[in-house]
Amino acid sequence: MHKAIVVPKAGGPEILRYEDVDLPVPGPNELLVKVAATGVNFIDTYQRSGVYPMKYPFIPGSEAAGTVVQAGLDVAAFSDGDRVATAEGGGAYSEYMLLDASKALPVPRGVSSEVAAALPLQGMTAHYLCNSTYPVQSGETVLTHAGAGGVGLLLTQLLKAKGATVITTVSTDEKEALAAAAGADHVLRYDGFADRVRELTDGRGVDVVFDGVGKATFDGSLSSLRPRGMMVLFGGASGQVPPFDIQRLNALGSLYLTRPTIRDYLLSAEERQWRARELFEMVEAGTLDVRIGATYPLAEAARAHEDLEGRKTTGKVLLVP
Repeated sequence: MHKAIVVPKAGGPEILRYEDVDLPVPGPNELLVKVAATGVNFIDTYQRSGVYPMKYPFIPGSEAAGTVVQAGLDVAAFSDGDRVATAEGGGAYSEYMLLDASKALPVPRGVSSEVAAALPLQGMTAHYLCNSTYPVQSGETVLTHAGAGGVGLLLTQLLKAKGATVITTVSTDEKEALAAAAGADHVLRYDGFADRVRELTDGRGVDVVFDGVGKATFDGSLSSLRPRGMMVLFGGASGQVPPFDIQRLNALGSLYLTRPTIRDYLLSAEERQWRARELFEMVEAGTLDVRIGATYPLAEAARAHEDLEGRKTTGKVLLVP
């Protein structure tokens, strides 16, 4: 037996249960991993609350880092004692988890288990956004939201490394300082941000908006774009965007709108390893700072969800068994 967080049915953070569950056994091409740290992400809250339909009961969590304690049959790339991380696991809110070996990322010696757990999902999200969804070029101007959040801080650093001008939004003075320290050129409050973006770009608008906030910022994000600009809606931290009349894209300047998800940017082992390798290399080189804003005991997962949904956190939130 081992400890895990179980979601018995859809509901609020209070529904999470800290329970004894059976220790999983790795099958062919699987790894049994002793979890060192687990990343907490908004998708976990969507699954817990029922926004994303799930089969209940289940153990949440897709992102973690730890040590291989048993490799299943036909696993050639990993062996007992190897340190691995993933953004594509299942049941990561636990002391032990099963992991498809093809979705395991080798963790370099110079990267701690905590950073390795904090980086995969949000790091690879930031990577695909600015390298693949909209390949940002030097000299372009970009608007991001939640600039002090886990994705926001990483995305700003990746954008600055590309030579972009970064405008971002935050809700507090503390978050403003964090976003500025990450390299943002202009840090705005949410109220009236679209007008301020127009002022900062001499009326032109930005080339692309990376919006993970959703409902509360969607209209302003569209209004911040230049003609033929791209709106990249990759999350809904404030709620899901209601049904949308696509004729608005015409009226606002022949805009582009996309709603990406990470699974479509990790379609092969080569793509997965490319993204992870670039991120881990930047961490080791000291050019990418991974901020761990809060760490909670696994048993307090409900509090972690409350704080994340209440916008009380900055950077990455981790659970530690």
